[in-house]
Amino acid sequence: MRRIHRHGVHSLRAKLTAASVGLLALGIVVATAVSLMGMRHYLLAQVDTELTHLRDSLGGSRLTLSQIDSLSALSVVSDRLAPRGGDAPAPDSVFTAVDGRGAALSLFGVEPTDAQRGLADAVRDPAALAAADGPRDVTVHDVPYRATATRLSDGTYILLATSTEALHNGIAKALRLDLAVGTLLLALLACLTLFSVRRRMRPLEDMVETSSAIAEGDLTRRVPSSEHPTHEVEQLRLALNSMLHQVETAYRTREHSAAQLRRFVADASHELRTPLAAIRGYLQLYDQGMLVEPEERRRAWDRMNGEVDRMGRLVDELLMLARLDQRPELRLRTVDVSRLVRESAQDLRAQQPGRPVTVEAEGAVLLQADESGLRQVLGNLVGNVRTHTPAGVPVRLGVGRVDGVVRLWVEDEGPGLGAEDAARVFDRFFRAGGGAGSGLGLAIVQGVVGAHGGEVGVRTAPGEGLAVTVTLPTRPKTCG
Repeated sequence: MRRIHRHGVHSLRAKLTAASVGLLALGIVVATAVSLMGMRHYLLAQVDTELTHLRDSLGGSRLTLSQIDSLSALSVVSDRLAPRGGDAPAPDSVFTAVDGRGAALSLFGVEPTDAQRGLADAVRDPAALAAADGPRDVTVHDVPYRATATRLSDGTYILLATSTEALHNGIAKALRLDLAVGTLLLALLACLTLFSVRRRMRPLEDMVETSSAIAEGDLTRRVPSSEHPTHEVEQLRLALNSMLHQVETAYRTREHSAAQLRRFVADASHELRTPLAAIRGYLQLYDQGMLVEPEERRRAWDRMNGEVDRMGRLVDELLMLARLDQRPELRLRTVDVSRLVRESAQDLRAQQPGRPVTVEAEGAVLLQADESGLRQVLGNLVGNVRTHTPAGVPVRLGVGRVDGVVRLWVEDEGPGLGAEDAARVFDRFFRAGGGAGSGLGLAIVQGVVGAHGGEVGVRTAPGEGLAVTVTLPTRPKTCG
């Protein structure tokens, strides 16, 4: 049988691992994005607060350009003293004065620095920046700044800017760190999930292997218990094992029933063929004129009648077994079993006067049962003794109430049966040693007793006779 590859991309193990890793990855991305956005918003808010506070201070003081010269000069001197070169860092803060058109102004005859000109060029419209509610992002020589502006009383605009390069660099480093830690966590989770799912999925893999083995013909296989089962998996294992047990039992029962049916049909055909062959033979003799003497004709006629009677009894017994197999509804009534036992003993004495018959029955033993069925049981048991034991062998019939059930028995002191024959004594058409009879008597006994909800037991050994014990409940459960 072709089995599904357990490690394929479409396996449940891979799907569970991918789902767990995907959910964690989504959580890491969302958490990283929220944290970095919050950090950026907080740091920019601090920068904007400082710039806004300085802008409001300058705008509210009604300073003129000449009064602000000292501040500008300090900015120019600071910029001049800063190291020059391609690797020189951009200033953290830029302070410059511009006219209404946005051109940087010279103070004390000192030309504006590159940073100041770059800031003026980046702003372009100082009036719009001064009218804005808060600082805006600008880029000065490829360096990000947050800039704001204020208008002095003489119409000059003061531009204030603070670099945010360090802020963006910090956020980038935090992002790289989060990605590295997140990747490590994802790899660790993938390994742990794969290991855990593999351990948890082992019972399901055992179920697949067990089902495959059963499909290949091994009906005795069962799902073993895992070392650390979960409640749901253990329930599934127990339910599956119970189902497999029922399937195996049903399969064995069907095979046994089919074998019994084949044997029954073969035995019935054989039993019916014998009287039919005898009748056909005598008819052929009569047709060919070979039965000339009246005595020969009478003997042939008696022989054919005997075979017809035998075939009729056989058909009646087969019909009774067929009805018992269909679990018919019993005609229950109160029956005195001890009376039936005494009547069966009287019938046996009348048929075989020389046989010692003992009856063990004290008073009336009442039982709810089908009287005709019980008569059939006693008749078959007594008939079995009459047919298979010598006429002088003693027989004991008895009935009594033991532990709330009715028990009746028929015992003889005949030759008995071996263990192999005793195991098949209730099989249909079984005759020990190929003896007389149809081989259906004890099978009918078992069927009638089973219909009453009772049991039949046999005790025998070679040379120790045969004892058949029937146990019947006081009120049988009938099946319609």
